[in-house]
Amino acid sequence: MSSLRLPSSIILACLFVAGGIGTSNPSDIPVAGEKMSINFSTWHLHDSPEVQTVWIPVLQALEEKSGGRISWTLFDGGALGPGPEHYDLVASGRSDMGYATLTWTPGRFPLSDVLSLPASIEDKETATDIGRAVYDRALRGEFADVLVLEVNPCVNSHLWTKEPVETLEDAGGLRIRTPGGLQTRCIEAIGAVPVFMPLDSVREAMEDGTIDGIVTCPSMIQSFGLAGVADHCTLISFGCVGEGLFMNLEAWERTPEDLRTVIEEVCGNPYRTTGGMTKGTYDGIMAELNESGVVLLTLPPEEVARWHAAFANVTREWVAQLEGEGLPARKAVEIFNEECERNGVSFVAFPPEWR
Repeated sequence: MSSLRLPSSIILACLFVAGGIGTSNPSDIPVAGEKMSINFSTWHLHDSPEVQTVWIPVLQALEEKSGGRISWTLFDGGALGPGPEHYDLVASGRSDMGYATLTWTPGRFPLSDVLSLPASIEDKETATDIGRAVYDRALRGEFADVLVLEVNPCVNSHLWTKEPVETLEDAGGLRIRTPGGLQTRCIEAIGAVPVFMPLDSVREAMEDGTIDGIVTCPSMIQSFGLAGVADHCTLISFGCVGEGLFMNLEAWERTPEDLRTVIEEVCGNPYRTTGGMTKGTYDGIMAELNESGVVLLTLPPEEVARWHAAFANVTREWVAQLEGEGLPARKAVEIFNEECERNGVSFVAFPPEWR
């Protein structure tokens, strides 16, 4: 089944005729052998590597492993709503399953912000292993209104700017796009000014001088065509966003037991299922961006240490704030560090005195 990219009026109608959330009585008892249809939503652009190498293959795997009993309709590129609404699209049932960025709704998932702290994660399969373990140990209480299939931190994100940034002093006063969450505090920690805006507004904002740069992963620079306006990349390990794959609770209740097993197997780590968004993927994107003219700036170790010290202070301050609100933030940070270490990842914002 091919991806649908339709006007909103048609999309709303499709939610009822495609076999999705609006077509069944939530009280129906699922019967073995029944077929089901999944409406899947993501803000990722249709031609992005995420859609082409992960989400379409995941949906195809669901169809194949279910013997054709699971069919699907893909609503990508924000067809059902803008990025910050994607969690609610699933929770409300406008989509049955979807990928959402938690950090785009600041304050809503306070402990889950731990996933957006700076760590040098180089592939999404590892990110998902880390995120799932942290969820199991520390974050379950924040997702009562959906079924969590997986959550993950972003891969290694860098600072992309118009002009070269090689020291903390160079970053001072620059206006940098933030997705919210702890990345906002990390941008402030290097002396820059965070500016919240959606990804699809960044290119124009950089062209007209509203902002001077963005912190994000390489695939977003490529997918949103930002290489021409952000042609310097400071190779420092920033945090980016916490994300996840979720399913509507009523849709899950209507899912036959044997198909639940298929969904959990395929979607528990969609990157392992598909082999998409590997370290090789990101290395290839970085090479392509470099060949297109983006200058990659490697900082000397003593300068890197200054940035990491600033990020560690963000962690201390965030923990102090949430602990003051009665939330076990330090425990979440320690668990995140343990899972990073277990997966060979450096959590660069972990305060050294906490080891």
